[in-house]
Amino acid sequence: MALRDFGILLFVCVVWASNNIVSKIVVAEWDVPPLFYATVRFALVALCTLPWLLPAPRPTWRIITVAMLMGAGNFALLFIGFKTASPSAASIVIQLGVPITTVLSMFMLGEKVRWRRGLGMALTLAGAVVVMWHPTGMSMSFGLWLVAAAAFAGSLGAVMMKQMEGIKPLQFQAWVGFSSFWPLAVLSAFTEQNQWPLAIDAGWGFLAAVVFSAVIVSVLGHTFYYSLIQKYEATLISPLTLMTPLFTIIMGVLITNDHFDGRMAIGAGLALLGVLIIALRPNRVMPLLMAIRNRSQ
Repeated sequence: MALRDFGILLFVCVVWASNNIVSKIVVAEWDVPPLFYATVRFALVALCTLPWLLPAPRPTWRIITVAMLMGAGNFALLFIGFKTASPSAASIVIQLGVPITTVLSMFMLGEKVRWRRGLGMALTLAGAVVVMWHPTGMSMSFGLWLVAAAAFAGSLGAVMMKQMEGIKPLQFQAWVGFSSFWPLAVLSAFTEQNQWPLAIDAGWGFLAAVVFSAVIVSVLGHTFYYSLIQKYEATLISPLTLMTPLFTIIMGVLITNDHFDGRMAIGAGLALLGVLIIALRPNRVMPLLMAIRNRSQ
């Protein structure tokens, strides 16, 4: 890989990791309602990518379903999860999306799983279990359950996306923004309170967070990522994106004061090793899934 392209990929991974920290601060420290935050985020994504919305991919129902799974469903669950889950723990649990995608690919795309990929799935699951384990037994916050649900939503969307062809990155982002805004706006209106006052109280920081999440992370970051996927083999790009959870853990410890001990280090090591094994023997949806998993970012 050219040094310039590695620098771009490094930039993308740092951006994705930073977005986890920013999202945690917005919903947990500034108390901005998570569904409202997601609504504003996707409204801006939709506005930035509106020129690429039409013509609609066919079948339209599938692109809407995929967009809602990978947009509204994935990010709503993730942002609500960040109310109680730390970015470090979430970055490990979200790795479950990789083996989930592999299993879904077996049933929906006819993928074959050999022993190496099966080993990777087992290691990833073991790593997540170690992160949840405490001396008194399994302990998983409601937030981490929501992060796991976000991983499932993103994985299902990725597999369904692979059943469509000819969709360009900016066109896909346009449909994610457009399809996600409406249901999130309705849910926020009926389930959350004081959205605008809390956002105004957060000040310019909230506006900066929305712009960063929508423009830098979604539009710019994913455009760079897909350009690299087109240029290099997925077996080279996908493993390198494992820098994202590592950066998230480091930033989480330094910025949001995440608890990170030896147990979590072992869990993170097992989970990332499992993902690495799967990524080195990728299935047909791995490049797309790695993008979803890292941005969930």
